[in-house]
Amino acid sequence: MTQILHKSVALNHGTGLRRTHIGAWRVDDDCWGFRVWAPKRQRVRVAFLSTEKTRQVAEVVPLDAEADGYFYGLADSARVGTLYGYLLDDDERLYPDPASRFQPEGPHGPSQLVDATSFEWTDKNWPGVELVGQVIYEMHVGTFTHEGTWSAAARQLEELASLGVTLIEMMPVADFPGRFGWGYDGVNLFAPTRLYGTPDDLRRFNAQAHAAGIGVILDVVYNHFGPDGNFLPAFADHYYSDRHATDWGPAINFDGEGCQAVREYVLANAAYWIDEFHFDGLRLDATQDIHDDSTPHIISELSQQVREAAGERQVLLVAENEPQHTQLVRPVHEGGCGLDALWNDDFHHSAMVALSGRNEAYYSDYLGSPQEFISAAKYGYLYHGQWYGWQKQRRGTPTRGLPPATFVNFIQNHDQVANSGRGQRGHQLASPGVYKAITAVLLLMPGTPMLFQGQEFAASSPFFYFADHPDELAKKVSEGRREFMAQFRSIAQPEIQAMLPDPADPATFMRSKLDFAERTQHAPFYALHRDLLQLRRDDPTFRSQRPLAIDGAVLGDEAFLLRWFGEDPSGQQDRLAVVNFGRDLHLRPSPEPLLAPPADSWWELLWSTEAPSYGGCGTAPLETEDNWRIPGHAAVILRPITSEAFREQQHGNGHSPDVES
Repeated sequence: MTQILHKSVALNHGTGLRRTHIGAWRVDDDCWGFRVWAPKRQRVRVAFLSTEKTRQVAEVVPLDAEADGYFYGLADSARVGTLYGYLLDDDERLYPDPASRFQPEGPHGPSQLVDATSFEWTDKNWPGVELVGQVIYEMHVGTFTHEGTWSAAARQLEELASLGVTLIEMMPVADFPGRFGWGYDGVNLFAPTRLYGTPDDLRRFNAQAHAAGIGVILDVVYNHFGPDGNFLPAFADHYYSDRHATDWGPAINFDGEGCQAVREYVLANAAYWIDEFHFDGLRLDATQDIHDDSTPHIISELSQQVREAAGERQVLLVAENEPQHTQLVRPVHEGGCGLDALWNDDFHHSAMVALSGRNEAYYSDYLGSPQEFISAAKYGYLYHGQWYGWQKQRRGTPTRGLPPATFVNFIQNHDQVANSGRGQRGHQLASPGVYKAITAVLLLMPGTPMLFQGQEFAASSPFFYFADHPDELAKKVSEGRREFMAQFRSIAQPEIQAMLPDPADPATFMRSKLDFAERTQHAPFYALHRDLLQLRRDDPTFRSQRPLAIDGAVLGDEAFLLRWFGEDPSGQQDRLAVVNFGRDLHLRPSPEPLLAPPADSWWELLWSTEAPSYGGCGTAPLETEDNWRIPGHAAVILRPITSEAFREQQHGNGHSPDVES
């Protein structure tokens, strides 16, 4: 018979008997602890279900009321895998645990007891990850492979490592209703979704990633709760803010009445992913909608909690922040939040205008000009407080003093591919040459590059917005999606609106899955990404990501150069990128100092998008007796060699130098 044991057995902070202050945890072989916050209830009982298909309640155990609305107790006959839920007052409905560790039947079903301590980790020597040197790969587990599971994704880890990926950014996995979804409407924050496997499958994925030399950070959503399968209001009225709102409904309450337990809930969740799943950090979704007028800010507190949970491991905290508030990555003692990196929408928006030629909607304040790419390389964000016409307000904050690696640069991510309307990827919106040139800039510039799954082999599969909700909610979601997309004048046209895929259609989800056969079919694109990442990794100048070590100059309406300055005072570690999105360009004269090689040196070809292995037509010498001839739709990387080495090279080839040294 299950019974409540005396509270002193396990309610002893610091004994190590429980890892978090809420949920269910294994005390020993025959005993489980339960704790839940339910301040609007007078009586809370934990109910265990039978193992039969009827799912009848087999046993019910009352919990003791604690201070501040918590209920706690111990049960001595539950087992790993037992299904359970909470009975609240006289309500006959069985509610899932707000801190459930697994929902095998989804958010509307019972919770299941999981013992995190039984998993045998193989990564005890994994040191974690540091910011400099990372190459991020954004992954949606459900569409990354045909199977859509962690186990299937794990079979691709060695290939990703070979490509040059060092850090996977996994889209949200907190359980959500339905058969498919992006994960941003999660309602069981502690329960890895059953759609991708079991909690141990996720642990195994992370352990295998570490064995392959790849870190994994998790995308988490702390700005709102999903609308379907959300039973938190049955336990408390304080989860939602009565003073802040988001685009997705009420904000989470971090600064109002009853907020302390809500803060503890989120902080425990953040630490939980680091502690029990060995994630190497978190990506915080839409931090501009994590509202908190109190001190310390919840994000600052989260940063501290996550690092404490990691112990000696290094972890990374990355923020998405549309207004581009750099205070998020400033140290706490300087009034910041202590995060590590920020997504750089400015770089993406400028790149997309250069790729597609369109600057409508939120692209309207970007030109895709050479100067924008130079400024992004030097300063990270383009907007540091200038007026932003699209939003009719100032945008951004200064980036002075921040390391270049702080800025996560990308030309694709889940949002932006889906926001093309038809799910088109960057290579489908531009000429191959321009796309390859922008890819070279992305993967070599000093920021932290991020690829979206399939980008590395020019995937033909689209990536759509998809969400499986009940009919009434699905209709609202579809209408909301169409309204959002109508900000683009081209997509607002009736013929395009009629073509937008239905988010609730299973075909929309299935069409978004990758086909790894395209690694071979699109081999030139795959080779280009692999070689650029190897160059970034092996070349000390590209690898260093030193502050204030890059400059640039505009060479024409669509052409520019970037010059990296190496640590060698002789200049022999300098690197020069000449990039041209337009037609062939002849510079005569060329009064630009950054074009000059180091003293007593010449420029030689290091890498080019026009290499035959990438489908190119070859690269002729750029500097000739007629000055500089720059190929169109291309990016060329040059390095210096001494004049003596240059002459030996020329004579060895049977040529004489074109220009006197």
